[in-house]
Formats: sequence, structure tokens, C-alpha cells
Amino acid sequence: MQPVKIAEGVYDVGVNDWNSRNFHGYSINMGTSYNAYLVIDEKIALIDTVKKEFAAQLIENISKIIDPKKIDYIISNHTEMDHSGGLPRILHKIGENKPLFCSKMGLKNLSMHFPQNWNYQAVEDGEELSLGEKILTFIEAKMLHWPDSMFTYLKKEKILFSSDAFGQHYAGYEKFDDIIGDAIMPHAKKYFANILLLYSPLILKIIERIASLGLEINIICPDHGIIWRKDPSKIIEAYIRWSKQETKNKAVIIYDTMWHSTEIMAEAIASGINSAGVEVRPMHLRKCHRSDVMTEVVDSRAVIVGSPTLNNGLFPTVSDLLTYMKGLKPKDKIGAAFGSYGWSGESVKLINKELEAMKFEIIDPGLKIQYVPDKEGLEMCFQFGKKIGTAIIG
Repeated sequence: MQPVKIAEGVYDVGVNDWNSRNFHGYSINMGTSYNAYLVIDEKIALIDTVKKEFAAQLIENISKIIDPKKIDYIISNHTEMDHSGGLPRILHKIGENKPLFCSKMGLKNLSMHFPQNWNYQAVEDGEELSLGEKILTFIEAKMLHWPDSMFTYLKKEKILFSSDAFGQHYAGYEKFDDIIGDAIMPHAKKYFANILLLYSPLILKIIERIASLGLEINIICPDHGIIWRKDPSKIIEAYIRWSKQETKNKAVIIYDTMWHSTEIMAEAIASGINSAGVEVRPMHLRKCHRSDVMTEVVDSRAVIVGSPTLNNGLFPTVSDLLTYMKGLKPKDKIGAAFGSYGWSGESVKLINKELEAMKFEIIDPGLKIQYVPDKEGLEMCFQFGKKIGTAIIG
């Protein structure tokens, strides 16, 4: 990947990771990128680095623009190793005495990751760094998505270097929103659903704070994926909508099955929901990755979970999904449980317990059918779904 010019004296010198397929337990089928930004003025700053394995490529990219040894400052917006892993090699190349700016929590985290005697410089929220005509402002962004996270704002150019916010796991040569178009939005939604949903209240506060500071934003440069230069408001508005967890008249049916009985139930329930005029998406957990399920959950009003009973408990994939979903804290959902069983039938009760722990509104005690659903059982499933669909419409 060649360096990409963003504005006069501002370049993306990051790298594409075409072959990664998993990030923190969610599938990234289009790979990812580790974006790093070079800002050139009288002084030169490098904003973030890359994953350790790509540090040599980062140095090569920088070398196509300047001698890396001319870099005066490094700014670490986020300690996570996909952005800080390249620091040792970069500092070895440019000089380990060069100032490394980070948040106060970043100082704590980086010094634990890298106990070398580096020139760490912890910055205050709102502190500025002059590169000459170009002025950088540091903005605290705690829990987007680590305690150390911060943004860096380039004042004259009105560019926000947003660390892990507003990003997507996407590797491609289409580096800007006006080049890729709406095709990037599903990747942005998936990224939010699986990394940032948990921090929705904090995201809204940070967006409000940026607005209160009167910062104009012409370009957003995240650490993953494409750069928003045509319409940065599009991703900001999407983050507001997703953070408010606004829902559609939509249900997602999440299930696994042993001998297809629970699957047959899921399809009959889906028909019942659809009969009420509600969009519905059945998702088999061995055919749909948990991260794709969570992407659908974000804007669904109802989440219906089905599992056969196995060894007096839940099917493993269902248990995995519920644990994963609980950690991301979706809210304002209608919940319901269903499942087939042979002789004990605990799954519905166990699912309800997990949904209640997530503060879902349980609108029915749940539906369980022994062995294979017959004609009467299928009608029960249809009516169960219709009840859910009617509740969604309100």
C-alpha cells in the first residue's frame, strides 16, 4: 500500500492487513487496516503506529515521503497493540529520545507494555502541540474504547484523528468515503456493534462535548478502515443513532439445533412474526458468526433465542452467544425464548434467565416442544411469533 495524501502535509502511511479474519472474537471477512498518520510542518509528527508485524512496512511508507529520522514527535492515541505494537521499531529507527505523547492513562498503559526508558509525555485534555503553522489539540476520549483513548485534532485543517472511533475493519485501496460509498456502512455498523455498543452512553457524551467545543470537522481519520472526507457527518449521525440504540420494527431469531426440531420451530416463529408485518431475520448460530448476529441485534426491537436442551443445559453455541451479547449490553429489547427437548427441557428457562439479566422485556414465558413439532406445535410456534410481532408494532 502506498502512502495516501489527505491534505497538504498530511498523509496516511498505514498498512492493509488483508489476511486477518478475527478481531477480539468477531469475524472480519474483509481484513483490516492499521492507519497511521504523518503530519508535516516545521516539526513532524507521526500519529499512531501499526501492529508489530507491519512495522517494517510502516517505515517503508514513511520513507517514501520523508526520512523517518526527521520525525520529531510520536503521538499515541490508543495503547492497544494493533496501534502501538510498532512503537519499538519506530523509536529504534528515529531515536528513542523523541517525545512520545499520550494521555495520562496512556502513559500508565504504555509503560507497562513497553518498560523501556522512552521519553513519555502525558498530555492534558485540551492541551495543544505546535508543529509550526499546524496546531494539534488533544481531546480525552476515555472508553472509546479503552481508558487511555484520546483524539488528536488538527486545528487549521479541521481534521480529527479519532483512534478507534468511527472506524471499520476493512482492508482496501478505496481509502475515502466518496470512493467506496455506502458499501462501507455495513462494516461501520458491525464495528460499532461488536466493539463500541457497550460504551454507547459515553459515545453520546463525547460527541456532545466535541460539539460544545465548537470544533468543525472536515475530515475524520480513524485508525481502521476508510477516511471520512466527503461527509464526516454521516458516520457521526450513524454513531448517534446506534448509541441511542434506536430500533426498527424488526426481530432477530437466534438459534441452534441438534436434529432440526428447534430449527423448524424458528422458521414457524419467523412466519408468525412476519404475518404481523415485521421484518424478521432467523440466524442459525453455526451458519452465522456471533459478530454478524450482534450487527443485526443493534437495530432489532426483539431478540428471540432458541436452543435445544443438551445435558440439562443450553446448546454450547447459544450459551456462547448469550455471554457475548451480555457483555455488549444491548438495551430496550423485547426478549423471548423457545426450544425443543427430549426429556428434561431446561433451555427455555435458562435463556429467559440470561435475557432477564440483560433487562430485556420478556413478553412470554417461552415455548418448548418435546421432540419434533407436529401440526399443533407448528401452529403454537406461529401464534408465538405473531404475539411477538404484535408486541413489536405496539
